[in-house]
Amino acid sequence: MTPLPETILQFGSGRFLRAFADLFIDQANRAGQNVGRVVIVQSTGDDRASALAKQGGKYHVVVRGFENGQVVDRIEECASVSRALVASSNWDEIRRLACSPDLKYVLSNTTEAGYALDASDTASSAPPKSFPAKLLVLLGERYVAKQPGLTIIPCELMEGNADLLLKTLLDLAESWNLSAAFKAWLANDCVWLHTLVDRIVSGTPKDHPLLASDPMLIVAEPFAFFALEEKPKAAPFITHPAIKRAVDVKPYFLRKVRILNAAHTALLIKAVPKGYKLVREAIGDAALEKWLVRLLDEEIVPLLQGRVEEPELFARQTLDRFRNPFLDHKFSDIALHQENKIKIRLQSSQAEYLAKFGKQPPLLSEVIAEGIAA
Repeated sequence: MTPLPETILQFGSGRFLRAFADLFIDQANRAGQNVGRVVIVQSTGDDRASALAKQGGKYHVVVRGFENGQVVDRIEECASVSRALVASSNWDEIRRLACSPDLKYVLSNTTEAGYALDASDTASSAPPKSFPAKLLVLLGERYVAKQPGLTIIPCELMEGNADLLLKTLLDLAESWNLSAAFKAWLANDCVWLHTLVDRIVSGTPKDHPLLASDPMLIVAEPFAFFALEEKPKAAPFITHPAIKRAVDVKPYFLRKVRILNAAHTALLIKAVPKGYKLVREAIGDAALEKWLVRLLDEEIVPLLQGRVEEPELFARQTLDRFRNPFLDHKFSDIALHQENKIKIRLQSSQAEYLAKFGKQPPLLSEVIAEGIAA
Protein backbone atom coordinates (compact mmCIF):
# COMPACT_ATOMS: atom_id res chain seq x y z
CA MET A 1 0.00 0.00 0.00
CA THR A 2 1.31 3.46 -0.92
CA PRO A 3 2.29 5.45 2.20
CA LEU A 4 0.18 8.48 3.00
CA PRO A 5 1.78 11.81 2.08
CA GLU A 6 3.59 13.95 4.64
CA THR A 7 0.98 16.61 5.36
CA ILE A 8 1.92 17.75 8.89
CA LEU A 9 5.07 19.57 10.00
CA GLN A 10 5.41 19.33 13.78
CA PHE A 11 7.67 21.41 16.00
CA GLY A 12 8.34 19.36 19.10
CA SER A 13 9.31 15.74 19.58
CA GLY A 14 8.36 15.56 23.24
CA ARG A 15 5.99 13.17 24.95
CA PHE A 16 2.88 15.35 24.93
CA LEU A 17 2.18 15.68 21.20
CA ARG A 18 3.21 12.08 20.60
CA ALA A 19 0.56 10.87 23.08
CA PHE A 20 -1.96 13.49 21.95
CA ALA A 21 -2.28 14.85 18.41
CA ASP A 22 0.05 12.30 16.80
CA LEU A 23 -1.91 9.43 18.35
CA PHE A 24 -5.21 10.96 17.23
CA ILE A 25 -3.84 11.36 13.69
CA ASP A 26 -2.81 7.71 13.64
CA GLN A 27 -6.25 6.63 14.86
CA ALA A 28 -7.90 8.81 12.20
CA ASN A 29 -5.67 7.34 9.49
CA ARG A 30 -6.55 3.81 10.60
CA ALA A 31 -10.23 4.77 10.43
CA GLY A 32 -9.85 5.74 6.78
CA GLN A 33 -9.63 9.53 7.12
CA ASN A 34 -6.16 9.49 5.51
CA VAL A 35 -5.10 12.86 6.90
CA GLY A 36 -1.45 12.05 6.19
CA ARG A 37 1.77 11.60 8.12
CA VAL A 38 3.73 13.74 10.54
CA VAL A 39 7.29 14.99 10.16
CA ILE A 40 8.72 16.03 13.51
CA VAL A 41 11.31 18.80 13.85
CA GLN A 42 13.50 18.53 16.94
CA SER A 43 15.23 21.77 17.87
CA THR A 44 17.47 20.68 20.73
CA GLY A 45 19.76 17.67 20.51
CA ASP A 46 19.02 14.63 18.41
CA ASP A 47 18.23 11.90 20.93
CA ARG A 48 14.50 11.56 20.34
CA ALA A 49 14.85 12.02 16.58
CA SER A 50 17.46 9.26 16.45
CA ALA A 51 15.37 6.94 18.59
CA LEU A 52 12.27 7.53 16.45
CA ALA A 53 14.29 6.95 13.29
CA LYS A 54 15.51 3.59 14.59
CA GLN A 55 11.89 2.58 15.20
CA GLY A 56 10.60 3.80 11.84
CA GLY A 57 8.61 6.51 13.62
CA LYS A 58 6.52 3.93 15.49
CA TYR A 59 6.08 3.82 19.27
CA HIS A 60 3.52 2.77 21.88
CA VAL A 61 1.34 4.76 24.27
CA VAL A 62 0.30 3.06 27.50
CA VAL A 63 -3.09 4.51 28.46
CA ARG A 64 -3.52 4.13 32.21
CA GLY A 65 -5.92 5.61 34.69
CA PHE A 66 -9.42 5.64 36.11
CA GLU A 67 -12.38 6.23 33.81
CA ASN A 68 -16.13 5.66 34.11
CA GLY A 69 -15.78 3.90 37.44
CA GLN A 70 -13.07 1.45 36.44
CA VAL A 71 -9.31 1.15 36.07
CA VAL A 72 -8.02 1.42 32.50
CA ASP A 73 -4.69 -0.07 31.37
CA ARG A 74 -4.28 -0.56 27.63
CA ILE A 75 -1.58 -0.21 24.96
CA GLU A 76 -1.99 1.75 21.73
CA GLU A 77 0.51 1.76 18.87
CA CYS A 78 1.15 5.02 17.02
CA ALA A 79 2.46 4.98 13.46
CA SER A 80 1.60 8.49 12.22
CA VAL A 81 5.19 9.80 12.34
CA SER A 82 7.09 9.27 9.10
CA ARG A 83 10.34 11.06 10.01
CA ALA A 84 11.97 13.00 12.81
CA LEU A 85 14.46 15.64 11.67
CA VAL A 86 16.97 17.67 13.67
CA ALA A 87 16.87 21.37 12.84
CA SER A 88 20.62 21.90 13.22
CA SER A 89 21.62 19.08 10.85
CA ASN A 90 18.58 18.51 8.60
CA TRP A 91 17.58 22.11 7.84
CA ASP A 92 17.71 21.66 4.05
CA GLU A 93 15.31 18.70 4.29
CA ILE A 94 12.99 20.73 6.50
CA ARG A 95 13.08 23.62 4.03
CA ARG A 96 12.14 21.28 1.18
CA LEU A 97 9.25 19.89 3.19
CA ALA A 98 8.02 23.43 3.92
CA CYS A 99 7.64 23.94 0.16
CA SER A 100 5.89 20.62 -0.49
CA PRO A 101 2.48 20.82 -2.19
CA ASP A 102 1.35 17.97 0.10
CA LEU A 103 1.97 19.95 3.29
CA LYS A 104 -1.21 21.31 4.92
CA TYR A 105 -0.62 21.76 8.66
CA VAL A 106 1.87 22.97 11.23
CA LEU A 107 1.60 21.63 14.78
CA SER A 108 3.65 22.96 17.66
CA ASN A 109 4.16 22.34 21.35
CA THR A 110 7.21 24.23 22.50
CA THR A 111 8.53 25.01 25.97
CA GLU A 112 6.94 27.69 28.16
CA ALA A 113 9.39 30.22 26.71
CA GLY A 114 8.80 28.88 23.21
CA TYR A 115 7.52 32.12 21.70
CA ALA A 116 10.53 34.12 22.91
CA LEU A 117 12.80 35.46 20.19
CA ASP A 118 16.58 35.30 19.88
CA ALA A 119 18.27 38.56 18.93
CA SER A 120 20.86 36.72 16.84
CA ASP A 121 18.26 35.26 14.45
CA THR A 122 18.03 36.71 10.95
CA ALA A 123 16.08 35.88 7.82
CA SER A 124 19.17 34.08 6.48
CA SER A 125 19.87 31.97 9.59
CA ALA A 126 20.04 28.29 8.72
CA PRO A 127 18.43 27.46 11.02
CA PRO A 128 17.36 30.28 13.32
CA LYS A 129 17.47 29.50 17.04
CA SER A 130 13.94 30.42 18.15
CA PHE A 131 10.79 28.54 17.18
CA PRO A 132 8.98 31.64 15.79
CA ALA A 133 12.00 32.51 13.63
CA LYS A 134 12.24 28.95 12.30
CA LEU A 135 8.55 29.00 11.42
CA LEU A 136 8.80 32.43 9.79
CA VAL A 137 11.75 31.39 7.62
CA LEU A 138 9.98 28.21 6.50
CA LEU A 139 6.73 30.01 5.73
CA GLY A 140 8.78 32.58 3.81
CA GLU A 141 10.24 29.82 1.66
CA ARG A 142 6.77 28.43 1.05
CA TYR A 143 5.54 31.87 0.01
CA VAL A 144 8.44 32.28 -2.45
CA ALA A 145 7.67 28.81 -3.84
CA LYS A 146 4.10 30.04 -4.52
CA GLN A 147 2.54 27.23 -2.48
CA PRO A 148 -0.79 27.64 -0.65
CA GLY A 149 -0.89 28.87 2.93
CA LEU A 150 -0.90 26.37 5.78
CA THR A 151 -3.22 25.75 8.72
CA ILE A 152 -1.24 26.52 11.89
CA ILE A 153 -2.28 24.65 15.06
CA PRO A 154 -0.27 25.81 18.10
CA CYS A 155 -0.76 23.51 21.09
CA GLU A 156 1.03 25.60 23.71
CA LEU A 157 -1.17 25.97 26.79
CA MET A 158 -1.73 29.72 26.48
CA GLU A 159 -5.06 31.44 25.95
CA GLY A 160 -5.05 33.13 22.55
CA ASN A 161 -2.04 31.08 21.43
CA ALA A 162 -2.74 31.45 17.69
CA ASP A 163 -3.03 35.25 17.88
CA LEU A 164 0.12 35.42 20.02
CA LEU A 165 2.08 33.31 17.56
CA LEU A 166 0.87 35.22 14.51
CA LYS A 167 1.66 38.58 16.13
CA THR A 168 5.13 37.34 17.04
CA LEU A 169 5.79 36.33 13.44
CA LEU A 170 4.39 39.57 12.02
CA ASP A 171 6.50 41.66 14.41
CA LEU A 172 9.57 39.62 13.49
CA ALA A 173 8.80 39.99 9.78
CA GLU A 174 8.58 43.75 10.32
CA SER A 175 11.94 43.84 12.10
CA TRP A 176 13.49 41.82 9.26
CA ASN A 177 12.00 44.25 6.69
CA LEU A 178 10.13 41.49 4.89
CA SER A 179 7.64 42.48 2.22
CA ALA A 180 4.13 43.72 2.91
CA ALA A 181 2.82 41.12 0.45
CA PHE A 182 4.41 38.30 2.45
CA LYS A 183 3.03 39.66 5.73
CA ALA A 184 -0.44 39.80 4.16
CA TRP A 185 -0.01 36.19 2.98
CA LEU A 186 0.95 35.17 6.53
CA ALA A 187 -2.12 36.81 8.03
CA ASN A 188 -4.66 35.97 5.36
CA ASP A 189 -3.60 32.88 3.41
CA CYS A 190 -2.33 30.94 6.41
CA VAL A 191 -5.04 30.04 8.92
CA TRP A 192 -4.15 30.33 12.62
CA LEU A 193 -6.29 28.21 14.94
CA HIS A 194 -6.62 28.72 18.69
CA THR A 195 -6.52 25.57 20.78
CA LEU A 196 -6.93 24.20 24.27
CA VAL A 197 -5.15 20.90 24.91
CA ASP A 198 -5.72 18.75 27.97
CA ARG A 199 -4.15 15.38 28.74
CA ILE A 200 -1.64 14.31 31.37
CA VAL A 201 1.31 12.53 29.77
CA SER A 202 3.44 11.23 32.59
CA GLY A 203 6.56 9.87 30.94
CA THR A 204 8.17 6.50 30.42
CA PRO A 205 7.41 3.62 32.80
CA LYS A 206 10.60 2.13 34.22
CA ASP A 207 9.41 -1.46 34.40
CA HIS A 208 6.99 -1.95 31.50
CA PRO A 209 7.69 -5.14 29.47
CA LEU A 210 7.51 -3.21 26.17
CA LEU A 211 10.31 -0.86 27.20
CA ALA A 212 13.03 -3.26 26.08
CA SER A 213 11.78 -3.15 22.47
CA ASP A 214 10.36 0.39 22.51
CA PRO A 215 12.45 3.00 24.36
CA MET A 216 10.05 5.68 23.06
CA LEU A 217 7.20 4.15 25.08
CA ILE A 218 5.14 6.77 26.95
CA VAL A 219 2.25 6.79 29.41
CA ALA A 220 -0.89 8.94 29.21
CA GLU A 221 -4.11 9.15 31.17
CA PRO A 222 -7.37 7.99 29.49
CA PHE A 223 -8.82 11.52 29.48
CA ALA A 224 -8.00 13.63 26.44
CA PHE A 225 -9.61 16.84 25.22
CA PHE A 226 -8.59 19.01 22.27
CA ALA A 227 -10.60 22.18 21.66
CA LEU A 228 -9.74 23.34 18.14
CA GLU A 229 -10.98 26.56 16.64
CA GLU A 230 -13.19 26.29 13.57
CA LYS A 231 -12.54 28.72 10.70
CA PRO A 232 -13.96 28.58 7.18
CA LYS A 233 -10.57 28.58 5.39
CA ALA A 234 -8.91 26.00 7.66
CA ALA A 235 -7.88 22.62 6.29
CA PRO A 236 -10.28 20.02 7.74
CA PHE A 237 -7.73 18.17 9.97
CA ILE A 238 -9.36 15.08 11.56
CA THR A 239 -12.56 13.93 13.19
CA HIS A 240 -11.84 12.31 16.55
CA PRO A 241 -13.79 11.77 19.81
CA ALA A 242 -11.24 13.85 21.73
CA ILE A 243 -11.46 16.83 19.36
CA LYS A 244 -14.10 19.52 19.74
CA ARG A 245 -14.29 22.05 16.91
CA ALA A 246 -15.57 25.39 18.15
CA VAL A 247 -15.87 28.93 16.84
CA ASP A 248 -14.56 30.13 20.23
CA VAL A 249 -12.29 28.01 22.45
CA LYS A 250 -12.18 30.51 25.34
CA PRO A 251 -15.02 28.83 27.28
CA TYR A 252 -12.93 25.66 27.45
CA PHE A 253 -10.12 27.59 29.13
CA LEU A 254 -12.67 28.94 31.61
CA ARG A 255 -14.00 25.45 32.31
CA LYS A 256 -10.52 24.02 32.86
CA VAL A 257 -9.36 26.81 35.16
CA ARG A 258 -12.54 27.00 37.24
CA ILE A 259 -13.07 23.24 37.62
CA LEU A 260 -9.89 21.17 37.11
CA ASN A 261 -7.34 23.74 38.24
CA ALA A 262 -9.56 25.06 41.04
CA ALA A 263 -10.14 21.54 42.35
CA HIS A 264 -6.38 20.93 42.41
CA THR A 265 -5.73 24.06 44.43
CA ALA A 266 -8.67 23.58 46.80
CA LEU A 267 -7.77 19.94 47.47
CA LEU A 268 -4.15 20.91 48.14
CA ILE A 269 -5.19 23.46 50.77
CA LYS A 270 -7.31 20.86 52.57
CA ALA A 271 -5.07 17.80 52.07
CA VAL A 272 -1.54 18.97 52.78
CA PRO A 273 -2.24 19.81 56.47
CA LYS A 274 -3.49 16.21 56.81
CA GLY A 275 -0.13 14.91 55.57
CA TYR A 276 -1.11 13.92 52.03
CA LYS A 277 1.54 14.42 49.35
CA LEU A 278 -0.23 13.04 46.26
CA VAL A 279 -3.58 13.93 44.66
CA ARG A 280 -4.69 10.30 44.36
CA GLU A 281 -4.00 9.71 48.06
CA ALA A 282 -6.05 12.73 49.08
CA ILE A 283 -9.04 11.86 46.91
CA GLY A 284 -8.98 8.43 48.54
CA ASP A 285 -9.87 10.11 51.85
CA ALA A 286 -13.67 9.77 51.99
CA ALA A 287 -14.17 13.02 53.90
CA LEU A 288 -11.97 15.03 51.53
CA GLU A 289 -13.64 13.51 48.49
CA LYS A 290 -17.09 14.35 49.84
CA TRP A 291 -15.99 17.93 50.57
CA LEU A 292 -14.53 18.37 47.07
CA VAL A 293 -17.65 16.97 45.41
CA ARG A 294 -19.77 19.47 47.37
CA LEU A 295 -17.46 22.34 46.42
CA LEU A 296 -17.76 21.50 42.73
CA ASP A 297 -21.47 20.66 42.69
CA GLU A 298 -22.76 23.43 44.95
CA GLU A 299 -20.47 26.41 44.38
CA ILE A 300 -18.45 26.08 41.16
CA VAL A 301 -20.49 24.19 38.56
CA PRO A 302 -23.62 26.39 39.09
CA LEU A 303 -21.56 29.44 38.07
CA LEU A 304 -20.59 27.83 34.77
CA GLN A 305 -23.94 26.46 33.63
CA GLY A 306 -24.93 28.09 30.35
CA ARG A 307 -21.41 29.49 29.90
CA VAL A 308 -19.37 26.36 29.19
CA GLU A 309 -20.12 22.96 27.73
CA GLU A 310 -21.21 20.21 30.16
CA PRO A 311 -19.60 21.51 33.37
CA GLU A 312 -21.21 18.71 35.43
CA LEU A 313 -19.64 16.02 33.22
CA PHE A 314 -16.27 17.76 33.28
CA ALA A 315 -16.41 17.88 37.08
CA ARG A 316 -17.06 14.13 37.22
CA GLN A 317 -14.21 13.51 34.77
CA THR A 318 -11.95 15.67 36.93
CA LEU A 319 -12.62 13.48 39.96
CA ASP A 320 -11.85 10.36 37.89
CA ARG A 321 -8.56 11.92 36.81
CA PHE A 322 -7.68 12.61 40.43
CA ARG A 323 -8.28 8.91 41.23
CA ASN A 324 -5.72 7.70 38.66
CA PRO A 325 -3.87 4.92 40.55
CA PHE A 326 -0.89 5.09 38.18
CA LEU A 327 -0.18 8.82 38.49
CA ASP A 328 1.89 10.35 41.28
CA HIS A 329 0.71 13.96 40.97
CA LYS A 330 2.53 15.80 43.75
CA PHE A 331 0.94 18.62 45.71
CA SER A 332 4.40 20.19 45.88
CA ASP A 333 4.16 20.80 42.11
CA ILE A 334 0.64 22.22 42.33
CA ALA A 335 1.73 24.53 45.18
CA LEU A 336 4.04 26.61 42.97
CA HIS A 337 2.82 30.24 42.70
CA GLN A 338 0.04 29.42 45.16
CA GLU A 339 -1.05 32.99 45.89
CA ASN A 340 -1.70 33.74 42.22
CA LYS A 341 -3.46 30.40 41.71
CA ILE A 342 -5.84 31.08 44.61
CA LYS A 343 -6.72 34.42 43.05
CA ILE A 344 -7.34 33.09 39.53
CA ARG A 345 -8.81 29.68 40.32
CA LEU A 346 -10.82 30.29 43.51
CA GLN A 347 -11.34 33.96 44.31
CA SER A 348 -12.76 34.64 40.84
CA SER A 349 -15.51 32.08 41.52
CA GLN A 350 -16.04 33.47 45.02
CA ALA A 351 -16.69 36.95 43.61
CA GLU A 352 -19.04 35.61 40.93
CA TYR A 353 -20.97 33.55 43.48
CA LEU A 354 -21.48 36.63 45.67
CA ALA A 355 -22.65 38.67 42.66
CA LYS A 356 -25.01 35.94 41.45
CA PHE A 357 -26.53 34.72 44.72
CA GLY A 358 -26.06 37.70 47.02
CA LYS A 359 -24.15 35.74 49.67
CA GLN A 360 -20.69 34.34 50.26
CA PRO A 361 -20.06 30.72 49.14
CA PRO A 362 -19.26 28.93 52.42
CA LEU A 363 -16.90 26.25 51.10
CA LEU A 364 -14.99 28.52 48.75
CA SER A 365 -14.70 31.22 51.40
CA GLU A 366 -13.43 28.69 53.92
CA VAL A 367 -10.77 27.16 51.68
CA ILE A 368 -9.60 30.56 50.38
CA ALA A 369 -9.12 31.82 53.94
CA GLU A 370 -7.19 28.68 54.86
CA GLY A 371 -5.02 28.97 51.75
CA ILE A 372 -4.17 32.62 52.38
CA ALA A 373 -3.37 31.91 56.03
CA ALA A 374 -1.11 28.93 55.24
